[in-house]
Amino acid sequence: MPYEAPTHTVERSLRATTGAKVIAGVDEVGRGAWAGPVTVCAAITGLRRPPEGLTDSKLLTPKRRDELAAVLEEWVTAHALGHASPEEIDELGMTAALRLAAVRALEALPVRPDAVILDGKHDYLGPPWRVRTVIKGDRSCVAVAAASVIAKVRRDRMMAELGEGGGGIGDFGFAANAGYPSPVHRAALEALGPTPYHRLSWAYLDTLPQWRHLKKVRRSEEALELEIGGQLGFDF
Repeated sequence: MPYEAPTHTVERSLRATTGAKVIAGVDEVGRGAWAGPVTVCAAITGLRRPPEGLTDSKLLTPKRRDELAAVLEEWVTAHALGHASPEEIDELGMTAALRLAAVRALEALPVRPDAVILDGKHDYLGPPWRVRTVIKGDRSCVAVAAASVIAKVRRDRMMAELGEGGGGIGDFGFAANAGYPSPVHRAALEALGPTPYHRLSWAYLDTLPQWRHLKKVRRSEEALELEIGGQLGFDF
């Protein structure tokens, strides 16, 4: 299906209006999964012409994503990944966990960005980072699209490796579903219960009576503050 290629329009605007020279595109993957970490990639691309076919990772086939990620990891000026574990997600809530993963990614870059382009409409980073949010930035902004592809491929590989573990882990089909809901995943949960890689504060446990007692309730002050402030704009 034809799609419009991403551009450097937002990067150029930030350079012109803020004086930023180093700009990182940031995107996440794993927000709606039942298992595994939430993963954030920060990518710096400069204003060079991107590789052919770059777009939002969700628009690409797995084969094409893998091919493009290999090219991107050599093409980008710099990139880094940050993760927040299932335990951190359960303790902090998703918004704070996203911030944690994003800060880990940004701080792992070899140079601190002057500005960040964040995919979506919610700024989960906040000060001291200078953030520009862009809805569907993973389709329209080169740096965010690059981060989208790298994050997706790297997390999918991580989940596939987890799925190779013993103790019935292979029954969850992580190589195919990456920890997201699927019939195979749900059947394994019903039969075996959650693994150490599952998020135990997630609503899926409410539909599994035999495992419902394992559900965790977040108690962290930061998570409660975010909930009260109405900033939890994400889907489970």
